[in-house]
Amino acid sequence: MSAPATPRPTLSTPAPAATTSTAISARPTGLDWRLRFALLSIIWGFSFLLIKVGTEAYAPFQVALGRVFFGALALLTVLLVRREGLPRGRRTWAHLTVAALLLNTAPFSLFAYAELSIPSSLAGICNATSPLWGMALSLVALSEDRPTRRRFAGLGLGFLGVLTVLGAWQGFSGVDAKGTALALLASLCYPIGWIYVRRTLASTPGSPVALTGAQLLVSTLQLLLVSSLFTSAPTSFPLWPTLSVIALGALGTGMALQMQYGLVTEVGPTTAQMVTYFIPVIATTAGVALLGEQLHWNTPVGAAIVLTGAALTQARRASGPADA
Repeated sequence: MSAPATPRPTLSTPAPAATTSTAISARPTGLDWRLRFALLSIIWGFSFLLIKVGTEAYAPFQVALGRVFFGALALLTVLLVRREGLPRGRRTWAHLTVAALLLNTAPFSLFAYAELSIPSSLAGICNATSPLWGMALSLVALSEDRPTRRRFAGLGLGFLGVLTVLGAWQGFSGVDAKGTALALLASLCYPIGWIYVRRTLASTPGSPVALTGAQLLVSTLQLLLVSSLFTSAPTSFPLWPTLSVIALGALGTGMALQMQYGLVTEVGPTTAQMVTYFIPVIATTAGVALLGEQLHWNTPVGAAIVLTGAALTQARRASGPADA
């Protein structure tokens, strides 16, 4: 998830309903789409582990800065190879500045701060609540998203899953309230940002790669300013935390987006959106297996309930418009 991250042309809530452009210019590769789907799930699922490792040596703002910097570098390299330019126009860049704040700067920083006190597996599960927040917000902000009994049921079921993960029946004991709240707030940033993008940038000329690359570039400037004000420059660059931040940016925030655009082009958003449901599973598995994080029965059970609810919130009438 971070998923997610910058606008992804998949779900109408856990991943953006629409890209920042109506045309997706990603070119299918020779690798079978199923293998790319699996690889994308792994990359985004491991993002939360990489954040955790990165914060062992760097301040949260610095982890977020490295993430957007190397992500922007990866996408700008793609644009250079394609000989494609960045978007133009003051209005476009003004909207990209807001989108960068909502979809990159704020949530990436919040997740990094959250993982100072909560397991990476819990952060990954909190990320899966994005479709629930998005469904609730879209009912208010997007008149074309009509509520249905199934979607309301999914919303209620999803938040029941959140309470299960947090162990509400035992007074949330053993759960760091501040870290969990930060992770949930980060997840809330994504649908707010996607709604903003949908209203302001959906018809902007240019490929999604160019717009997303520009957005990450703006986020890099934002986080560079914030980091310079609130953190001290690192005095050392330990190997594994540094490699984790580079991988988090170049792979999880840069090339993974390019891969996702290709999947949407080849198999459509409905199939490509399913990657969202594998992210918390992989994040939890990676945290337990590689970081030795504790796993209680309510975590996987609650995560399954959250994902079921999220899936229901994305259900459309058979005669309704397809997800875009």
